[in-house]
Amino acid sequence: MEVRGLHKRYGDVTAVDGLDLGIRYGEVFGLLGPNGAGKSTTVEILQGHRSRDDGEVAVLGADPATADRAWHARVGIVWQDESAPAELTVRETVTHFARYYPKPRDPDAVIALVGLEAKAKARIKSLSGGQRRRLDVALGVIGGPELLLLDEPTTGFDPGARRQFWELIRMLAAEGTTIVLTTHYLEEAEALADRLAVIAAGKVVAEGNPAQLRAEYGTYATVEWQEADGAPRSERTRTPTRTVAELTGRFDGEIPGLRITRPTLEDVYLRLTGQEVAP
Repeated sequence: MEVRGLHKRYGDVTAVDGLDLGIRYGEVFGLLGPNGAGKSTTVEILQGHRSRDDGEVAVLGADPATADRAWHARVGIVWQDESAPAELTVRETVTHFARYYPKPRDPDAVIALVGLEAKAKARIKSLSGGQRRRLDVALGVIGGPELLLLDEPTTGFDPGARRQFWELIRMLAAEGTTIVLTTHYLEEAEALADRLAVIAAGKVVAEGNPAQLRAEYGTYATVEWQEADGAPRSERTRTPTRTVAELTGRFDGEIPGLRITRPTLEDVYLRLTGQEVAP
């Protein structure tokens, strides 16, 4: 996937402002950003669901704006909004959607993958919000896509369901599926993504794997220790190694209660998107 100079405007509002992306075959790529940053619009353009105003886009070797039906069968998507008809059962819905694809996965196997075996005969209108979200994921993967676009896929999941979904994503990635994921859960992005792009105001402000982003943009570390009288102390510093060296000299050996906390991906994200709270 190659995106260069992507622009999308809605009247006077610029949703995507010269965005560049390069996504490799077989990787899990995360898009992070606050609400209104342009993530969902970008995903819709990549899928061919929305037109662009300017820029070049190539997905699986084709322009999504003019791609044919065979190309669309190679791309799966999970939208933020529910899409399944309320009166059908889970099995009826997944089986029905499977008929749209030339080489679909087995419907019962997909239902099991998303943890809905016990609800296979239940009507969709009787499902909880989290269960309906799992069904949306099932419909996104039923066609056995080469590329899977996931727009906030685990919204409404409880912690156990979210971990089960992570295993599904890892399985699909291991099979060679390329996955593009937007999420507000930083733990999810760090657990799943090979690389991440942070988007703010319609532009990519940083890109790399989670460790690279923490190393490059995680400015401060926190060094904690205990004084001789047992009083806790801490220092926020750009040079934690130097601080520890100074403490080693002062304590003449072991530093009581020493702990060094490096910036988390969440810290980096908040800084890059202008939401960092000053210490």
